[in-house]
Amino acid sequence: MMRVMSLVLGGCIKAPPVAFGLTADTGGHITYALGAAQALVARDDVTSVEIVTRLIDDPILGAVYAQPYEPIEERLAIRRIDTGTHSYLSKEASAADRPAFTAALLQYIAAIDERPDVIHAHFADAAEVAAAVRRRFGIPFIYTAHSLGIDKAASCGMTGGALDARIAHEGRAIIDADAIIASSRDEAERQLMLYPGASPERIHCVPPGAALDSGTPDTAAAAALVAPFLRDLAKPMLLAIARPVHKKNLGALVDLYAGDSRLRARCNLVIVAGLRDGPDSGDTEQRAVVGGLIERLDRHDLYGSLALPKRHAAGDVAGLYALAAASGGVFVNPALTEPYGLTLTEAATHGLPVVATMHGGPADIVARLGHGVVADPNDPERFAASIRNLIDDRAAWQAASTNGVVRSQALGWPAYAARFVDIARGVIERARRPMAAIRRPVFDDLLLSDIDHTLTGCTQSAVALCDLLRTRLALGFGVATGRSVQEALRLLAEWDYPDPDLLITSVGSEIYWRTGLTLVSDDDFAKHIAEGWRPRAVASALESLSDLEPQPPVDQRRFKLSYFAANETVASRVRARLEAAGVAARVIYSHGHLLDVLPMRAGKGAAMTWAASRLNLPLERVHAAGDSGNDLDMLQACPNAIVVANHEDALAPLRATGSAYFARRPHAGGVVEGLLHRFEGKSR
Repeated sequence: MMRVMSLVLGGCIKAPPVAFGLTADTGGHITYALGAAQALVARDDVTSVEIVTRLIDDPILGAVYAQPYEPIEERLAIRRIDTGTHSYLSKEASAADRPAFTAALLQYIAAIDERPDVIHAHFADAAEVAAAVRRRFGIPFIYTAHSLGIDKAASCGMTGGALDARIAHEGRAIIDADAIIASSRDEAERQLMLYPGASPERIHCVPPGAALDSGTPDTAAAAALVAPFLRDLAKPMLLAIARPVHKKNLGALVDLYAGDSRLRARCNLVIVAGLRDGPDSGDTEQRAVVGGLIERLDRHDLYGSLALPKRHAAGDVAGLYALAAASGGVFVNPALTEPYGLTLTEAATHGLPVVATMHGGPADIVARLGHGVVADPNDPERFAASIRNLIDDRAAWQAASTNGVVRSQALGWPAYAARFVDIARGVIERARRPMAAIRRPVFDDLLLSDIDHTLTGCTQSAVALCDLLRTRLALGFGVATGRSVQEALRLLAEWDYPDPDLLITSVGSEIYWRTGLTLVSDDDFAKHIAEGWRPRAVASALESLSDLEPQPPVDQRRFKLSYFAANETVASRVRARLEAAGVAARVIYSHGHLLDVLPMRAGKGAAMTWAASRLNLPLERVHAAGDSGNDLDMLQACPNAIVVANHEDALAPLRATGSAYFARRPHAGGVVEGLLHRFEGKSR
């Protein structure tokens, strides 16, 4: 059983319904913290969740924020810590109050009989407090960043002062945390890894649930909210919902809409930017953003087609999503960068297609849900064209709407809670039993399998393989994949595979060993393959090569440069170009369009050999399974290779070697067949 403390210092958090936009920093992280907490207490293995925040006594905001204790449901409550400063403080202003909050929280924890087993810190300010709690009581903490300063600095062109301090603060949180939960691949594999000290084995990609349950949408109330602003409610609605901060880029959205005659004639634009009583409400940034929207309304003469409601109830938001969907409209997120984008998943649940920024997490969400497109808000003409195309193409609009409704059901908070509990168990175990060195697993044989289309693809055969792994205790389980460690762990969890004893990831350029419930990177292997590796020289040599396109930044790793290539001929040209430039590197082509360039000493085969030697396990006791071209070197080097029936043509030459077993069954069924053939001298 597990007790969880969730630290949320910024914004105004209360039991649902939440007054989103009440302050500039009362936004998506509140939905996240509440959704995660509710999902955790729904589990039998979680005793309680307590959300801890500042006590605020401000009659304008509401009396509830001055309640020291607010129960939400059984085993879930909000506790507000009295620091002696009762006024609301923005994130920037709260730094001076943090020592008082920390001291009061330490005093509270010291006095209670049952202390939390783990702390979940939201934002770097909470991570600083959680680190102090760990120093005093030994309670480990998990960090969720929500929004990172390095990306904000890059997208907004900001430097110096408070932002530099914030980035340094986030860097300390990333180093200090026992584990880090990110919401998207971009956050896990690119944004967080920009910080010195970030280690991928402590970063877990766990997408949050779609939204808090708000009941049946009230479209009549939503229509009444925007009707005073609009001449023709029947027009398709372009809906934007965001905090009134500069990085959300709402002013540029108004300019884009006003400058596109077709959008302006065809659609209404509705922007919900927090809560306000007038143009002077809120902090300096909120006033500037809202003032800019009102100024644009007048400058572009958008009266009758632009709605900027001042206040709304929590239920109005769900009503607006539903109203926009019923109008044939689109949800628009034009942010300069978006760490995740919970509003995009909320739109999906209501069948509202989206056009979202390509910078940050939305690319992951839209790719997973298939409910719209991503575009670059820095290119207003193309961004506007993306909106127009989705509005005009009714077949595409309907497909996106249906995809959103159906696929968003998989983004449930229960799945998030299950992953959180697994991660928390790992950090709790490590806190209670510190382990300074890697402890190699001990077994007689090792299965080392590719993931995509080998372990995945058939649920029934995946269950059969899991059963075999459970019954053969002397058989170790490892994976060798082109995916990152974060994506590998996510996919294995989705398919209910057991925790692997080791992971060879990023096409054999990284190795991670399991030590108890945690992972440790093999730094010796990294040093081994680093010799002679010149990634800048690789990129320079291939820069002008036609038919070769770099994959997104999230797919690049320290020892892996990844590209899209149309065919094997392009791969041959890449090898020739590197050889001509005197650059030593391995080129691996697979899946008909993926090309990876690695250090000469890297690759799945080399990593398999390295791992076997560290286990003192002869290669004859390793059983490698795969289906694609990036498995070829591993299968060639393994005396007990298993090729599943759904394999690529690139593996056909292995038939001539006689050492590879070609299964009659595809996916994990073929792996089971190959293992039984080796162990029992028969196939089933």
